[in-house]
Amino acid sequence: MERTVDWLVVIPLAPLLAAVINFLFGKWWIRHRAHWIAVPAVGVSFLTSIVAAWTVLSRHERLHQPLYTWIRAGEFHVPVELVADQLTVVMLLVVTGVSFLVHVYSIGYMHHDPGYYRFFAWLPLFVFSMVMLVLANNFLVLFVFWEAVGLCSYLLIGFWFRRRSAAEAAKKAFVVNRIGDFGFALGIMLLFTSLRTLDYHAVFEAIPQLSSGTVTAIALLLFTGAIGKSAQLPLFVWLPDAMEGPTPVSALIHAATMVTAGIFMVARAHPIFLASPIALWVVAVIGALTAFVAATIATTQFDIKRVVAYSTVSQLGYMALALGVGAWIPAMFHLLTHAFFKALLFLGSGAVMHAMHDELDMRRMGGLKRWMPLTYWTFVIGAAANAGIVPLAGFWSKDEILVGAWVGGAPLLALVGLVAAFFTALYMFRAVFLTFHGQPRFDPHELHPHDPPATMAVPLVILAIGAAVTGFLGVPPETGWIHHALEPVFESATHHKVSLSLTLGMALASTLVALAGLWTAHAAYVRGTISPAAVAERLGPLYRLAANGWYFDVFYQRSVVRPLDAAANWLWRTVDVGIIDGAVNGSARIVALTAQMWRRLQTGLVANYALAIALGTVLLVGIYLAFGSTLFR
Repeated sequence: MERTVDWLVVIPLAPLLAAVINFLFGKWWIRHRAHWIAVPAVGVSFLTSIVAAWTVLSRHERLHQPLYTWIRAGEFHVPVELVADQLTVVMLLVVTGVSFLVHVYSIGYMHHDPGYYRFFAWLPLFVFSMVMLVLANNFLVLFVFWEAVGLCSYLLIGFWFRRRSAAEAAKKAFVVNRIGDFGFALGIMLLFTSLRTLDYHAVFEAIPQLSSGTVTAIALLLFTGAIGKSAQLPLFVWLPDAMEGPTPVSALIHAATMVTAGIFMVARAHPIFLASPIALWVVAVIGALTAFVAATIATTQFDIKRVVAYSTVSQLGYMALALGVGAWIPAMFHLLTHAFFKALLFLGSGAVMHAMHDELDMRRMGGLKRWMPLTYWTFVIGAAANAGIVPLAGFWSKDEILVGAWVGGAPLLALVGLVAAFFTALYMFRAVFLTFHGQPRFDPHELHPHDPPATMAVPLVILAIGAAVTGFLGVPPETGWIHHALEPVFESATHHKVSLSLTLGMALASTLVALAGLWTAHAAYVRGTISPAAVAERLGPLYRLAANGWYFDVFYQRSVVRPLDAAANWLWRTVDVGIIDGAVNGSARIVALTAQMWRRLQTGLVANYALAIALGTVLLVGIYLAFGSTLFR
């Protein structure tokens, strides 16, 4: 049942107004009070999202609010409408809830930054763009705000634009995302040329009319956008570099919201993917490989934020794996739990940086547990949830993904997921032990680490509670609250019968694997019975492969960036300078030389002019006498 309302627009409008006000007036009038505009606005958006969620989930209604007609050209009709169903409201709660906590955290974290007002303009602008992406009712409006989210990401990653590394990271994120978005745009164009509509409902109803080849092409092109936005292989390289932005940006955009846009889009377009088994297989394989590759890379990193960043890539791989095997609800369940524990890990890393004067290398930390107990325990909860330690949130959602892969006809991919789970526990507790345990590897007399102020600490505690308990929304497996909530959206999807023995067996296997990773990290970084240096030396090229990010950046630099740079330089020197500038400058030189020649005739002497006139007259008379009879016959 659908109901038209007039208040749904409050969810995107509040952060948009905050962004406009802070951008226009922040520099001169509002300045370091900008959070008084942004934080309440996002809070209003979150409260309205709660009302929308309660209305949709309790009354089983679909909320609809038409705004205006954007394009009307013949049969091409694009209205801007806001629509909230079960999938939408779950995503809205994630986006606005985590955004609100990140805004509160940012008050303390960004307090002394000279661009404070600008930060609190770009951050709510991102929330507006993401909310509109979620509420969109057709693929073109989705694409517009898909690009707006990318623009906001560019602005926030490059927030400290005077740092060359931040500017380069922002440019890299923007360019890499455009590669995926090019395929996404082609998919939308093919969708319209095939069905003459971009409205979700009309498209999904008309999908059976298309040939299998056309549906596969559309699905794969749409997934190309998700590969870029949600950092899947091979376009994941932008996300670790995006850590150059402020830590709240990492927590919001690159953990809980923007990078999950691709997952949300595939889930929203699931009728298209269900019609193409080939596309689903591609999604599942890329997701499994992403989870494994990113987990191995994270195990070798020493920058605490990059560890968490590669962890994000790996967890996004799990979500894509779930989508590919038809485990639609587990994918969204993991998106929900991941939002809590990954935002917690990023903000916890920010608290460590804040205490260590922006130090990121875990080899220069150690022993912080005694000075930062609140940060330590919240970080441990986030790490354990990410590692899938029972009974924290990540255990329940990740276990459902592995079960879904097993019963979905991809047991090999489920095993890849289990291997990635071992590395997940290893790198997460490696970060915990290197950062918080052992002897301090810094001078406590120079640095005085301490827990963050209340504006930063309260979000950490709330997120830690979420990371601990949100997993129970899926208990019991396959029949928990999250399944009942999302079932109406995915009722057309294929549902697999899962036996209790398989569920318990996979839970036991994933728990043992996670505990094995924890034990390995403890043995290596606390007890010292395993030497990480000796293991790295023994693994040799395999360790270097992981430490260098499987050489994806090197490959792109050598095969794409340098050839394009060389081609651009050649075009510049040959075409621009040699031909275009040469033609323009050559014309100017010819005019100048001709002018110089004629200038010499202008001597200013009357006698010379009289002589020239006389000579001209003689020349004309001579021509007339010689050729006049022929010319004037």
